[in-house]
Amino acid sequence: MIIDCHGHCSIDGSYSLSADDTVRSLDLYGIDQICCSAPITSGEATPDLIRARNDLILGAMRKYPDRIMGMCFLNPGHSREAQDEITRCVADNGMVGVKLYNQYRICDPVQFPVIERCIELGVPILMHAGYPAAPELREQQPRISTGMHFAGAARRYPEAMLICAHIGGGGDWERQLKGLREAPSVFVDTGGSVIDAGMIERCVRELGIDRLLFACDGSMERGLGKILDAKLTESERAKVYSANFLNILARRKP
Repeated sequence: MIIDCHGHCSIDGSYSLSADDTVRSLDLYGIDQICCSAPITSGEATPDLIRARNDLILGAMRKYPDRIMGMCFLNPGHSREAQDEITRCVADNGMVGVKLYNQYRICDPVQFPVIERCIELGVPILMHAGYPAAPELREQQPRISTGMHFAGAARRYPEAMLICAHIGGGGDWERQLKGLREAPSVFVDTGGSVIDAGMIERCVRELGIDRLLFACDGSMERGLGKILDAKLTESERAKVYSANFLNILARRKP
């Protein structure tokens, strides 16, 4: 079984791939299920726009309940509305976790109520992350979370299920690993278009096989290729493909 834990879609194709095209892509690449969100990556992430984006995911979930799982996008800066959206999307409508972008770092105090609510529900948080190598790229995302920021959040909330997004998403992934070594409770998704030789093997050596989650973040052929090419045993590959993420899903509380 293969589960892509980091993807994007919408019911009608107004954000990323449509639900229909997403499922066709899953079939083409032999992926069983995908977790999708529709984050706001530029401009102000207002409560009304966030709700509309999450509705796109809820529609995709309803059309393909056995293939598409939803991640609820939030802006923690709107604290009350963020809590309401967790209730609406996760508690009441079956989304499997929360998706955060770069509006705030994962360790910023504004995130604490969201992290605490996810601990209460037993669901993960998938957080946009990276360490852009060029200074001008870092200036474009001044609040992007690095491995060290995850380590800070994990020290405060070791029981939280935090997922550091797309280790292959560009930038200095080796620097990311240095911070993540200090955060043993944090998971890492393998997504992103970077396919540097030895990246997956290095992640296994530094973090352990139980912390890696298969993901593509839209680059399905590269996402699969880097796992197929990695020097992993079949049991290790099975953990990355789905077993580790299924263990996360099993921790959801009634």
